[in-house]
Amino acid sequence: MNVVILAAGQGKRMHSDTPKVLHALAGRPLLAHVIDAALELEPQRICVVYGHGGEAVREALAASTELRATTPITWVLQEPQLGTGHAVQQTLPHLIDGVPTLVLYGDVPLIRAATLRRLCAAAGAGMAVLTVELEDPKGYGRIVREGGTASGAVSRIVEQKDASPFEQAIREVNTGMMVVPTPKLKSWLTQLRNDNVQREYYLTDIVALAVADGVAVSSAQPHDVSETLGVNNRNQLAQLERAFQAHVAGELMGRGVTLADPARIDVRGRLACGRDVAIDINCVFEGNVDLGDRVSIGAQCVLKNVRVAAGTRIEPFCHMEDADIGANCRIGPYARVRPGTALAEDVHVGNFVEVKASRIGRGSKANHLAYIGDSDVGSSVNVGAGTITCNYDGANKHRTVIEDDVFIGSDTQLVAPVRVGRGATLGAGTTLTRDAPAGQLTVSRAKQVSLPGWKRPTKNK
Repeated sequence: MNVVILAAGQGKRMHSDTPKVLHALAGRPLLAHVIDAALELEPQRICVVYGHGGEAVREALAASTELRATTPITWVLQEPQLGTGHAVQQTLPHLIDGVPTLVLYGDVPLIRAATLRRLCAAAGAGMAVLTVELEDPKGYGRIVREGGTASGAVSRIVEQKDASPFEQAIREVNTGMMVVPTPKLKSWLTQLRNDNVQREYYLTDIVALAVADGVAVSSAQPHDVSETLGVNNRNQLAQLERAFQAHVAGELMGRGVTLADPARIDVRGRLACGRDVAIDINCVFEGNVDLGDRVSIGAQCVLKNVRVAAGTRIEPFCHMEDADIGANCRIGPYARVRPGTALAEDVHVGNFVEVKASRIGRGSKANHLAYIGDSDVGSSVNVGAGTITCNYDGANKHRTVIEDDVFIGSDTQLVAPVRVGRGATLGAGTTLTRDAPAGQLTVSRAKQVSLPGWKRPTKNK
């Protein structure tokens, strides 16, 4: 199969300098979703017709779409833009004759591979168009059938601006997606004319040419009309975002995940959940996120490229990125876990604690108001409130090593590179600039002085 994806539109109603197909849905460009659906069909060739945005479209998609080596993508420039028929004409030198051609649209992101397979099956050796019935068909091309009945064969497609009052009353509309025998497509495209209101070459005119050539034109319908909806403005983009998220939420709950409110979750990547996972409201999941059995995610959390092992509880308002969280941990509320962090089992990272590029061993705790950066923390370590690892000297990062069973008093600064030996205790207020020996109390503290007879200053009259 050949797949042609039309993605040359500017999207004037988006009021943006960004090409329309690069606007994001679920964290990825609209066009990336369409390419992913096409890749599921394992076609021999994919041609993407681009125009506005030029190389920016190609570069963005190369970064966001996992391209399979077995399916090369050919980028075809349409300049100027003279309609959908003209756009497909630009791809003809790249199409393989021995297989049919499927036409898709780069701004219709929710189309599913299962629907496209059904469309291809309906075509057989002929042609098929994907249609849908709308309560308000205004703006869409109407499906005109033989005899004017719903059961008649498709005879032609008429655009809104060229439709008669009778044709405008038809509710079955063209989605633009179609499957066509490639040799016939090449022949019909050479016969297109632009004698219409918009002076464009309509791809839909090949339906009438197919009927004239005696080629059967069938139709198929999607399970959900949202699969066929395009994006022309910000409002439509927001509507499709919620439709996408509703579908994801339904799949999660179908697999046993508890969502406090299915309408208040955003998955912008892949979210895998074990058994008895519970997710509170307004959580955002980006990249690849894996939640183990019995994991609980509190409200307003953001997780990006994070693995969370079984039994861990993440309290509200936590932000976690590129981290590996062990089993039965307690994180937050208001904790930030930054890239390069790995927590072992039973670790507690409390409110207003930030951890970056650090490994924390089993059973260790930093319950409040601490920064642990570029550190290796052993097991059963207690990090007191206000503790800071001073890992940056203004030019380079240095590591702090804290061995097992260490107790760190509140308001301690560890100036890296420095090591705290096993079982050591650091007194509150210590500024550690040299290694602390194992099993000993280390204190760095100014001598306490009390001044008898001292009086507070008074305000001048």
